[in-house]
Amino acid sequence: MKRELAGRAGSNIPSAADIKSRYDELVKSGAVQPDREFERRLIRREIRSLSGVAVVTVLTKPYPCPGKCTYCPDEARMPKSYLSNEPAAMRALAQKFDPFNQVFQRLDALTVNGHPADKIELIVKGGTWSSYPWTYRQWFMRRCFDAANSFGHARRRSSRTLEAAQLKNESATHRIIGVTLETRPDQVTPLEVSWLRELGCTRIELGVQSTEDEVLTRVKRGHDLAAVVRANRLLKDAGFKVDFHLMPGLPGATPASDLDSIRRVFADPALRPDMIKIYPCVVLEGTELHRDWQAGTYRPYPEQELFETLIAAKGLVPRYCRISRLIRDIPSTSVLAGNAVTNLRQDLQREMSRRGLTCHCLRCREIGRLVQTQPKLRDAKTSLFDDVYESAGGEEHFLSYEDRRRRGVFAFCRLRLPQPQPTNDRDYERLVKLVPEIKDAAFIRELHTYGAQVKIGGRESQATQHKGLGKRLVRDAERLAKRAGFKKMAVISGVGVRGYYRRLGYRRQGTYMVKRL
Repeated sequence: MKRELAGRAGSNIPSAADIKSRYDELVKSGAVQPDREFERRLIRREIRSLSGVAVVTVLTKPYPCPGKCTYCPDEARMPKSYLSNEPAAMRALAQKFDPFNQVFQRLDALTVNGHPADKIELIVKGGTWSSYPWTYRQWFMRRCFDAANSFGHARRRSSRTLEAAQLKNESATHRIIGVTLETRPDQVTPLEVSWLRELGCTRIELGVQSTEDEVLTRVKRGHDLAAVVRANRLLKDAGFKVDFHLMPGLPGATPASDLDSIRRVFADPALRPDMIKIYPCVVLEGTELHRDWQAGTYRPYPEQELFETLIAAKGLVPRYCRISRLIRDIPSTSVLAGNAVTNLRQDLQREMSRRGLTCHCLRCREIGRLVQTQPKLRDAKTSLFDDVYESAGGEEHFLSYEDRRRRGVFAFCRLRLPQPQPTNDRDYERLVKLVPEIKDAAFIRELHTYGAQVKIGGRESQATQHKGLGKRLVRDAERLAKRAGFKKMAVISGVGVRGYYRRLGYRRQGTYMVKRL
């Protein structure tokens, strides 16, 4: 198709972005009618934006980590736990870990391949974020926002402060609508939570690995389950989304104990994360686990047992939780023992389908993914569902618009109604002093509409986004919070979404968008 168009124009083969830009002009002028199938053909790896956002992953520079985990690789030129042959790590290394260049290069790659890149979900990886110097963290995030503000402009923009860069991004063409950082449970304190908000963070990936203290001790993790419970409570009391990293197959674990560990994650009201990543333990060269494997004191459990454990685990995940990933993106050539199947998730899905089993996790029910094989679902009538559960000292409402059989999720909202805190809860008292805008507030912790990404201010007849589902969910959440006696709602809004909430009557207080109910 590209060659044909180039031949007619007597020019070189244009990029997908160039063709899309010209196509948009023709549609806007009325010269041609919108053609969704043609638009899809212009996009390479369409799955990258089917969740409604453009994901941009960047890595921090190498820096000492407080952890001594036996399974963790420690390449001198990489942040701890990352290998230089992982795709995201290779891109970061090529850019010398410069945050501006990493973001800019990734946005360019997405755009060239036909993806809208104006709604950016920024994910920062590398070592333990909370152990880096505060000045570095501020600089790193400022340069990420500068890159988003500069993309598409002739001149590269540099802000004097992080807050200035964030203010520019509120109305930029390419907006960072969410920031994900990763850290250890024992690094989460009231002060750290306030710093995370200052940086624009909306979600934390928490290295939990196991709920068994004996396993955590054996792998020299450096924290126990009590630290996970404390971190989860602090983060959710400030409105954050929380993503647990879980690692089946660690030394001392068995298929049965791993399944019990994952079962506890969702059965224990002190836990119950919003998302999980399951990274089966693998043996990598140079780690202490590698030496144990060579000495015969550690053996990963057999591949088929891992496979069956993961199938059973997927069956335990509730509708409100998303399985973000099922393996680390480690090339099989680097895996000395343990799972080396890079498409394990697809293999699991096929086998579950063959057995008539269904995973109800949020990712498996995203409407943007489902309509690829079940196009009729796009036109299904939606109903509002409210899944209520306790988590980390609060009442959580997972509000969602889904088809009536709950096969596909079109949009959802995470509403948190905090419960009264004990009078001697020093963590909470200090947190409120540092972040006073959260006091006595209900929280919208997440609001998301699934489906192919639509540009800010744009419309598509067959798309889910920009059809009012988000506004309806906000109203639903406000109604529930008011009924429960709350006088105000706080939204842990991404910087690039502040304008959206202003239009709904919210005003900025500190790092939150707040509305009197």
